Amino acid sequence: MPEAGTQLTRQNQELKIFHDVAKALTSSLDLDSILQTIMEKMAEYFRPDTWSLLMVDEEHDELYFAIAVGQAAEALKNVRLKMGEGIAGWAAKHGEQLIVPDVDADPRFARRIDESTKWETHSVICMPLRSKLRVLGVIQLVNVDMSQFSEAELFFLQSLSDYAAIAIENARWVEKIQELTITDDCTGLYNARHLYKTLETEVYRSSRFGYEFSVLFIDLDHFKTVNDTYGHLIGSKLLEEIGYLIKAQLRLIDFAFRYGGDEFVVLLPQTGKDQALVVAKRLRDALRASSFCRAEGLNLNIRASIGLATFPHDARTAHDVIRQADGMMYMVKNTTRDNIGIAQRGVLK
Repeated sequence: MPEAGTQLTRQNQELKIFHDVAKALTSSLDLDSILQTIMEKMAEYFRPDTWSLLMVDEEHDELYFAIAVGQAAEALKNVRLKMGEGIAGWAAKHGEQLIVPDVDADPRFARRIDESTKWETHSVICMPLRSKLRVLGVIQLVNVDMSQFSEAELFFLQSLSDYAAIAIENARWVEKIQELTITDDCTGLYNARHLYKTLETEVYRSSRFGYEFSVLFIDLDHFKTVNDTYGHLIGSKLLEEIGYLIKAQLRLIDFAFRYGGDEFVVLLPQTGKDQALVVAKRLRDALRASSFCRAEGLNLNIRASIGLATFPHDARTAHDVIRQADGMMYMVKNTTRDNIGIAQRGVLK
């Protein structure tokens, strides 16, 4: 922390830091850069030996070091704390700030962190980042000059921590909104809006590197009968289960979309026509072997007409490859149903 000067100098420094942090919050949606600004300003003011931002991993009930700066920073990258472990873990679990001037006198201190970093911790200040009833993370300052740490410094630190919590919460809402704009509510698959954006990217990538990719256009057979017989709630449940089935048949690099109504599109990157046909057959056979809506007391069987087209052999633009696959699907729909139509080859025999 800077040498004690006039109260006015300290207030001016605080105001400048608040201005810089507020500017970062309002000028960027990039969470990393905002948090980096906040952490840098904290370090500038409090002069700790090491400072870090630990984020809560709710799935594993742990804390991990999202940002760590100082001599021990590199060693902290792969360190994780159980919720409640150490001073930071305690602050996260209880949602309360914790100021420990002498860690040797506090049984909550996790010595294994110093052992793994070869660092010597004397004092720790931990501020939880709270959002409503949840703790998002903890800001930790190690080895601050405690003789200069007063109520005024505590208030200032709390204010900066609140800014960090707002930044994290805002970023998560933006991420959620973006996810909602590209995801279909009913099936959890990507929606048609996201399909064309993804296809354009794949056309560019495949053109540049000389790759093929294939598209499957899937239309459920006699889906209207299900809606007419059992109602739209069962129809929606059926679509959800089929969306899950489609995704379960694909690789991690593949994409599945709900195109609209009872139509689905599958994008298979770096996949030629023969490989794509294997996937199409697997989807067709999985549908034939499955029954749906069993939890609702039903045992519905559903089939699909599938069209297949491959870039660049059948089409050279995103819209054309969809149009070709769609055309082959209609060829199946208008003849046998429950089958696969392949661009330039016709309906599977």
